[in-house]
Amino acid sequence: MLTVKYLGHACFTATDGTSSIIIDPFLSGNANSPATAEDIKVDAVFVTHGHSDHLGDAIYIAKCNDVPVVGASELTSYCKDNGCKIQPMQPGGKWNFEFGEVRMVPALHGSGLIEHGRVTYMGIACGYVVTMGERTFYHAGDTGLFGDMRLIGDLNNLELAMLPIGGQYTMGVDDAVLAAVWTHSPNVIPMHYNTFDTIRADASDFARKLDAAKINCHILQPGDEYTVP
Repeated sequence: MLTVKYLGHACFTATDGTSSIIIDPFLSGNANSPATAEDIKVDAVFVTHGHSDHLGDAIYIAKCNDVPVVGASELTSYCKDNGCKIQPMQPGGKWNFEFGEVRMVPALHGSGLIEHGRVTYMGIACGYVVTMGERTFYHAGDTGLFGDMRLIGDLNNLELAMLPIGGQYTMGVDDAVLAAVWTHSPNVIPMHYNTFDTIRADASDFARKLDAAKINCHILQPGDEYTVP
């Protein structure tokens, strides 16, 4: 069994009933989030890149739960310097956690953290293919459309994909439809839209276009859950 819960923007928790993880925990400062960092109890914290709306509360959650931050080596080095346990990875790499296997995959995006007017390099942006509860899902992170999404779909038996649709900084609706087709995932959840005015998108339009491609679209409101059949 695998149940994911949408916490707004690009943040999800995932659980198999025994273990739980969180991805891109942008909770504090996100008016759409139904949870606070204090609410989160997980076994690992995954971060796709270093922008503040994705790194979010990762350091706080990892330290409170005494669990590792998982991410690109440079990003995890930053987290280690801030008192966290870490599990560094790079695209193409795999790691076996107690709950299952995780493969880091590429994403087309930046990854710098702006603090006090300065940019800290946080390594390459990424996505994750996670096998948990005998189910496999793909969190694409922030990304534009790229051809190797076909390869991600070909190499992994994906049962769920979380794809950004907000445009400007990531794929828009039409590119995300093509990405969904390439991943071969029968189930897709749109993410990274409507948090800010610059990433307004029509999820119902995305759903209609996926329906035409015979792909199930699950539009989740913050706080909603979806269990993979």
